[in-house]
Amino acid sequence: MKKKKNTSLDLVSNRIAYHNYQVIDTMEAGIKLLGTEVKSLRDGGGILQDNYIIIRKGEAFLVQSYIAHYKFGNTNNHEEKRERKLLLHKSEISKLQKKREEKGLTLIALSMYMTKTGFVKVKVGICKGKQLHDKRESLKKKGQEREMNRALKQY
Repeated sequence: MKKKKNTSLDLVSNRIAYHNYQVIDTMEAGIKLLGTEVKSLRDGGGILQDNYIIIRKGEAFLVQSYIAHYKFGNTNNHEEKRERKLLLHKSEISKLQKKREEKGLTLIALSMYMTKTGFVKVKVGICKGKQLHDKRESLKKKGQEREMNRALKQY
């Protein structure tokens, strides 16, 4: 029996986004990073909380994402909260722009991961904000599923 190899290594994930937003569609994008940022991400120094994606002059940027200073870096270390350019085709950017202009939809980075070839990719989500009652419903459903799984394990 062959084992499936994991083709990507999860560096950072935005678990709170799945609680606060309903993910409608996802897309993979490359990201333009500095060397110290990649090393810091490998050490687990990234946070994707409260991030969003803006589109300016036909280019997409990841804003408010935090990548800690690389601890073995020198004075040329990177800025922690800088805008990082996302690498997408023009057609993908126009698709994201159209979705973003719809009422109530936002663009959020859901996770950053490293591919087998060593490139860092971003999973971009087109999301709609949840109301408080929607959040309660999803928590209730998770609790019920957990109870069902526990009951099935006992039998």
